[in-house]
Amino acid sequence: MPKAKVSKDSVSTPLTTSTGTTRTPVKINTGGTPVWYKVIMFGLMLFGLLWLVVNYLAGPNIPFMVELGPWNYAIGFGGFILGLLMTMGWR
Repeated sequence: MPKAKVSKDSVSTPLTTSTGTTRTPVKINTGGTPVWYKVIMFGLMLFGLLWLVVNYLAGPNIPFMVELGPWNYAIGFGGFILGLLMTMGWR
């Protein structure tokens, strides 16, 4: 199979818009997720999981958890779900 001809001319044509002005290509920042975001994300998931485990194992023995009643499930699952929702912003 024949090889493509390679031009020795290294001059590239500038990008132009419909109005005829030239544009400069802009590099998009593709950096990763900051460390603080990951810490909060995993922290919320761990907090929610631990809250539910403590509620099941020792909830009746902890006075403020007895007062919360079924809200313990909302706190535990809420923290866990917030952490899971944050994973959508993780790069």
